[in-house]
Amino acid sequence: MSEQKPPRYKPYNQPAGGWGAAGATAKVLLQQSVIGKGSKALLAMNQPGGFKCPSCAFPDADERKKLEFCENGAKALAWEATQFRAGRELFAQHTVTELMAQTDYWLEMQGRLTEPMRYDAATDHYVPCSWDEAFALIGRHLQALDSPHQAEFYTSGRTPNEAAFLYSIFVREFGTNNFPDCSNMCHEPTSRGLPPAIGVARAPSCCRISSMPRRSS
Repeated sequence: MSEQKPPRYKPYNQPAGGWGAAGATAKVLLQQSVIGKGSKALLAMNQPGGFKCPSCAFPDADERKKLEFCENGAKALAWEATQFRAGRELFAQHTVTELMAQTDYWLEMQGRLTEPMRYDAATDHYVPCSWDEAFALIGRHLQALDSPHQAEFYTSGRTPNEAAFLYSIFVREFGTNNFPDCSNMCHEPTSRGLPPAIGVARAPSCCRISSMPRRSS
C-alpha cells in the first residue's frame, strides 16, 4: 500500500451534511474498492431486515429514510467491507514493536485479517495458527483462572450487534459479566445525560445524510 500523505487542515463553514457528506461517503467506498458492494450494503444498514450500523448505537427513527446512516457509519462499513487483506505476509514483515509505532490510519488501511494469529514473544511477531489452536490457547488461559471474574472480555464497539450478543452469552455462561466495549464506555453516560438536554440519547457527533425526526424528551 502507498504511504499516506500528511493530513491537511483548513477552515470549513459549510453545512455538515448533504452533498459534502455524500461525497465523503463515495470517496471512502472508492478508497476501499467497494463501490458496488458497499453501496448495496449501505441501503440495508439500519433498515428492517438489514443490519445495525457497526459504528455506533444510533437510535431508530420513527419514519425511515432510504439512507439511515451518518458519514462515520459509512466509513465504518467501508472499512469492514474492504477489499484489502492483512495476511501473514504483513506480520512476517513487521514486528509487533514496529506495528505499535504505526498510526491508527495506517493499521486500518492494511485491511482485514485472513486467519487467526497469536503472539510469539521470542520473535516479537504475530504468527498464524489454526482455529483449533487458537481456541485451545484461549481455553487453557481461562481454565487456569481462580475465578471467572478475573477475566475481562473486551470487544470493539464496531463488533456487529449479532456477534456481540453471542459473545456476551458465552461470557455469561463462563460465569462473569465482565463484558465492556467502547460503545458501553461512551453510550452508557450519554444515554443518561443527553435525553434531558437534547431529547435523544445519542451525541450529535456525526451528521446524517438523511434527516431524522426529532423526539421530545
